[in-house]
Amino acid sequence: MNWYLGVLKKYAVFDGRARRKEYWFFFLFTIIVSVILAIIDNLTGTYNSKVGIGLLGGLYALGTLLPGIGVTIRRLHDTGRTGWWILIAFVPIVGGIILLIFMVLDGNPGENKYGPDPKAAPA
Repeated sequence: MNWYLGVLKKYAVFDGRARRKEYWFFFLFTIIVSVILAIIDNLTGTYNSKVGIGLLGGLYALGTLLPGIGVTIRRLHDTGRTGWWILIAFVPIVGGIILLIFMVLDGNPGENKYGPDPKAAPA
């Protein structure tokens, strides 16, 4: 839960670095909440089958859009890549796979041009 809240506290921070743990726990928690909200949307009748999303799920998706982009860019920084690599996700099929590989890779040890190693103990 702390990893999720930590990302939300850095709502629109696009500089610095993010550990794999921070990235994956944020998205795991986001998926769990999205599934729960989809169930609630179905039960309350606020799910729109034409759009494919419910009222609560849509509001949650909008609320976590910027933090999700921010943590993805910080994760790319941790692997030594510029945040512009996030745009590779728009390349059909292959782009998402490449971005997934970047998210799974371990970060650069030590400091890089995007900041100090997030795994390093604070001085």
